[in-house]
Amino acid sequence: MGLRDRLLGTKYPESGSIPRSASEVQDSLLAIDGADTPYRVRRANPLEKADVVAEWWIPPRSSSREQVDRRIRIRMRLDPHGREVRILQEQWTSTREELSWSRGYSRGWGFAVEREWTYERGPDGRRRKVETYRLDTRDMRNALRKVVLSAGWTWRGVFRL
Repeated sequence: MGLRDRLLGTKYPESGSIPRSASEVQDSLLAIDGADTPYRVRRANPLEKADVVAEWWIPPRSSSREQVDRRIRIRMRLDPHGREVRILQEQWTSTREELSWSRGYSRGWGFAVEREWTYERGPDGRRRKVETYRLDTRDMRNALRKVVLSAGWTWRGVFRL
């Protein structure tokens, strides 16, 4: 794997894996969508210039003074000839804090991790830190990439579709 592949996040399937058809890959990606996942995977509409889209909308948390609204979308285009899935990851943020408001947009592969803890008394009576909230946007991308690689296809990180 070259430097360009590492910078773009390209991953290759294990050698010797038998590639599945494009329709099987698409069906496997759509099967990720379920009640227990915080994101949705769906067929793309024609304006999105993709075959499959995964979206994760993270609503603002009410526990902090700063309200951050985040939306992450991964558009995937299947290339049956090259046996690869080309992706474009986009992220929109909107931040409000009292009288200020800002918006942002980025594309490329990045991630956001948020965690919150509280202190509770443990069974032994000592105070301990307990995680009450966890968000890692890599969870969505990693699940999609795992499906693509297990189907014998290449996960091609690109910035244009």
